[in-house]
Amino acid sequence: MSLNGTPSGERIHIGFFGRRNAGKSSLVNEITGQNLSIVSNQKGTTTDPVKKAMELLPLGPVMIVDTPGFDDEGELGRLRIQKAKDVLEKADMAVLVMDVLEPVNESEKQLIEMFMDRDIPFLLVFSKWDLLGDVVDERVMLTGKEREMNRLGLDVTGEQMIFASVHKQQNVEMVKEKIIQLMKDFAEEKYLVKDLLTSQEPVIMVIPIDSGAPKGRIILPQQQVLRELLEAGIMTVVVKETELDQALQRLENRVSLVITDSQVFEEVNKIVPKEIQLTSYSILMSRYKGFYDAAIEGIQKMDNLKDGDCILIAEGCTHHRQCDDIGTIKIPRWLSEYTGKKLTFDTTSGGDFPQDLSKYAMVIHCGGCMLNGREVLRRMSRTMKQGIPFTNYGMAIAKMKGILERSIEIIKK
Repeated sequence: MSLNGTPSGERIHIGFFGRRNAGKSSLVNEITGQNLSIVSNQKGTTTDPVKKAMELLPLGPVMIVDTPGFDDEGELGRLRIQKAKDVLEKADMAVLVMDVLEPVNESEKQLIEMFMDRDIPFLLVFSKWDLLGDVVDERVMLTGKEREMNRLGLDVTGEQMIFASVHKQQNVEMVKEKIIQLMKDFAEEKYLVKDLLTSQEPVIMVIPIDSGAPKGRIILPQQQVLRELLEAGIMTVVVKETELDQALQRLENRVSLVITDSQVFEEVNKIVPKEIQLTSYSILMSRYKGFYDAAIEGIQKMDNLKDGDCILIAEGCTHHRQCDDIGTIKIPRWLSEYTGKKLTFDTTSGGDFPQDLSKYAMVIHCGGCMLNGREVLRRMSRTMKQGIPFTNYGMAIAKMKGILERSIEIIKK
């Protein structure tokens, strides 16, 4: 991603699924305008998900993902199918590419059921339409396919189906139009902070620069908040925690909000006068990603932890661990001190997140800035369905430092 590019977590993820040799890769290449995926008559050519970031106007920035065949065989095939399932966990929309000459098979039926179970908007594209000849009535074919779906117990309408041919360039543009139509409601604009502000008074952003800070840049939530405030025309002062007191003095405390990195919540709380609102990037991100209410509910269970409980610390990105890393060192240390209990901790990062969470007493997740909203919400849902509290770094740190109520005041208003 370029410095000015839209992050993966902010793109609508559109996964292309189907059995081997159904025409997924040909369609993906045509839609993206690039030969991203190898196309061959040999089954199983796509062995790993292939991604392409692009603009799909007027929808906006999207991530197109081509997946391995869902009917693959053998031990390697099983691993490839799991890769496709992993893509499904991130998908905001699914396109199931099906060979028009073949009846619906078990793998396709399973995929449609998975789309429905996860409430994912989906489109069925019957590929190789040209092989049926020019005299076939599309309306008759749609009726037949709809009847076939109903016979299999699948609630799919003709509005979710389209016939296309990459070879003859038939209806490929219509596939794009259908995707845009199905996803138009998803593209509603969301805000991190500017809709919470009731005045045009300055905002102070506190950004620590320590061993955990990325070299030469600031982290994504900080970039997003800064851009949003600038777009809103709100004067924004960016300081390290060591310059915060001086900044407040120069502004004569005429500040509407201070936003801080959670790691220095305690220090910043002591400096910022009580009449000035205070929150963290992580707490704002929980609202932005859609799991604020769950995080608030989950954090209340922290006081119920017992000796021997195991806590999962989950991060959405991978990075080199520092000597005082927030996820592996600081939060475990602070939580042990706060509870006075002998706790154990597991950590996951990147795309890893356990299916079975039964061994854990709580899941504490990062802000999720590198994950798209759908994936974060699925992780939350999976955790809560297993009866396990789910919260995030910002909420956990605010509670441990005794400033939770203050830090969520701006959201509760």
